Amino acid sequence: MTEEKTQNKPKRNYEKREMTTRKPRKPYQKKNQNIFKASKLKIIPLGGLHEVGKNITVFEYENEIIVIDCGISFPEDDMLGIDLVIPDTTYLEKNVDKIKGLVITHGHEDHIGSIPYLLKKINIPIYATKLTAGLIRNKLEEHKLLRSTKLNEVVQGQTISLGKYFKVEFIRSSHSIPDSVMLAINTPAGTVLHTGDFKVDYTPIDGKTMDFGRIAEIGNQGVLALMSDSTNSERKGFTMSESSIGEVFDKLFLHCTKRIVVATFASNVHRVQQIVNSAVKYNRKIAICGRSMINMIETAKELGYIECPDNIFIDIDMISKYTDEQLVIITTGSQGEPMSALTRMAAGDHRKVKITPNDLVIISATPIPGNEKFVSKVIDDLMQIGAEVVYSSLETIHVSGHACQEEQKLILALSKPKYFIPVHGEYRQLIAHSETAQSMGISKDNIIMMSNGRVLEINEEGAALTTSVQSGRVLVDGLGVGDVGSIVLRDRQHLSQDGLIVIVLTMDSSTGEVIAGPDVISRGFVYVRESENLMDDVKSVVRHEIKKCEERGITDWATIKSATRENLRDYIFMKTKRNPMIIPIIMEV
Repeated sequence: MTEEKTQNKPKRNYEKREMTTRKPRKPYQKKNQNIFKASKLKIIPLGGLHEVGKNITVFEYENEIIVIDCGISFPEDDMLGIDLVIPDTTYLEKNVDKIKGLVITHGHEDHIGSIPYLLKKINIPIYATKLTAGLIRNKLEEHKLLRSTKLNEVVQGQTISLGKYFKVEFIRSSHSIPDSVMLAINTPAGTVLHTGDFKVDYTPIDGKTMDFGRIAEIGNQGVLALMSDSTNSERKGFTMSESSIGEVFDKLFLHCTKRIVVATFASNVHRVQQIVNSAVKYNRKIAICGRSMINMIETAKELGYIECPDNIFIDIDMISKYTDEQLVIITTGSQGEPMSALTRMAAGDHRKVKITPNDLVIISATPIPGNEKFVSKVIDDLMQIGAEVVYSSLETIHVSGHACQEEQKLILALSKPKYFIPVHGEYRQLIAHSETAQSMGISKDNIIMMSNGRVLEINEEGAALTTSVQSGRVLVDGLGVGDVGSIVLRDRQHLSQDGLIVIVLTMDSSTGEVIAGPDVISRGFVYVRESENLMDDVKSVVRHEIKKCEERGITDWATIKSATRENLRDYIFMKTKRNPMIIPIIMEV
C-alpha cells in the first residue's frame, strides 16, 4: 500500500503543475492592464486661466464628469453697462448626462458667483462645506432656485464618491474666508491635488491650520498632478498671518475718540472677526453698511463663524443714539466701487452715514489691479471732508489671502507631484509659478501651461494637450444673460466715444419724393443750439444724397439709407474729425 502511494504521489503533483500552467491568468491580466492604461483623465478649464476670477474646471473620465467651482469675474473698463462676467458653460450643457456633481472649494464670488446661472440651465448636485453652502443658499434663494437644487454639506476631512470613477477628499486649507478646502481628486488615472485659493497661515484666527499631514500623506501615496493657485506667484517670501492685523486694529482703536469706519471685503470673515474683537475690547457698538456685508455677517453669525456678544451689533438707523467714540461702522467699498457704501459716503450721497472730520476711516484692503484710481479718488474725497484716513500705504492693515513663493514651494514639497499645472491667475503669474516649480526640481517637460477651453489628457504614462472645447465669457446686464455680445459692446463704446446722429425723413411711398424732413437729432455729438450751421449743412448733404438717388431711379430704402449714411459720415469726419453713429430713419406715407 505504502509503495503504491509513493509511486502515485509524483504523478498527482505532475498533474497539478500541468493544470496550473494551463490557466490563462497572466495574459488576461495583462490585457486588462492595457485597457486600463488607455483611459486618460481629461482636465478642461472653462475659466480662471490668463485672468483673475471666473474659476471653473471640468474633470472627465470616460463617461463621467465632475465640475470644480463656478465663479464670476467683474467687468473690465471697456464693458460698458455690464454687471457681471460668467463662464461659457456650453460644454457642460451638451454633456449634462455625464455630470455627477459640482464641488466648491470656498465661498468667494470668483468661485461661487455663477452657480445660479449654471443651475438655470442644468440642475446638478452641489457639494460644499458649511459656510460655503450657507453663502450658496443665499444666492439660490435670491434666484428662486433653493427648492429645486440638491445642496450637500460636507466637512473638512470627508471623502465623497461621485459616480464610479471619482472620489473627492476635502482637505482643510487656509484662505481669507473660513471653511476653505483643497481637493484630492482620486481617479483610475491617478490623484490630482487641486489647491483652490490658499495661503499658509500657521496662526489662523479660527485656530484651524491647514492639514499639512494629510497633504504629505497624499504626496507619499503619489500625486499625478498638482493644480495650484498662482495669484501671488510673483511675490517672494511668505504672506503675513491674518492674526497680525488684529494688533494693528488694537493700536488704531486704542485712545481713539473718533468714530471708526472700517472698509474691507465683505467675504473676509476673519477680518470682520478681528474688528469685532477690537470693538468689544474698547466698548464700541458695530453698525453694518452695504448689502453684501450685511448678508455675509448675518450668515457667518448664524452658522457660528463670527463669535461676539449678542448686543454688539446695532442697526445703522440707531447710530445717532451713540457718541462717536462708542461706534464702529463696518462697510463695503474698499475697492472704490462707484455704487458702494464707502464711495457714497465719500461723495456725501449716503442716506444713513455722513462723514465728518471726527471720523477715522480705515481701508483694510489693497486695491485690486485696475481699481487704484477709484480707491485714490475715495481717499481724496474723504480727506477733503476732513476725515483721517488709514490705508495700506500708511499701515499694514491688510494681508493677502493668497500664497507667496515660499508657501507655494511648501505645497510642492509636500505633494511631490509628477506633473504641475499652475492655475488661477494671469499668464505672467502662471509663468512665475512654473519657474518656482522648476526651482523645486520639477522638470520643465512636466509643467503644463493650460488655457481656457484646452483639453489636457493625462495619466501615469503621459500628458498631452489635445483638442479644445467651447469656452469664453458670457456678459450679464441686468436680467439679460448673454444677450449683450461683442457687437453690442462695440456699439456702446462707439456711442460713448462719438455720440449719435439720427436723420428722420418722410417719403411718399408711391413716388419716392421727400414730403417732410430731413430732421436731425443729435445726442452726445455736439450741442445742437451752438452748432446750427453744422446741422444745416448735415441737412443739405442728406437732401443732396436723396436727390442723387431719385435721379438714378433708386427706390430701395436700404440702398438710400446706406448711401446717406456713408456720405454723411465722410462729410462729418471732414468737418469735425469725429465719427458719430449715424441712424437714418425713413417713414412712408
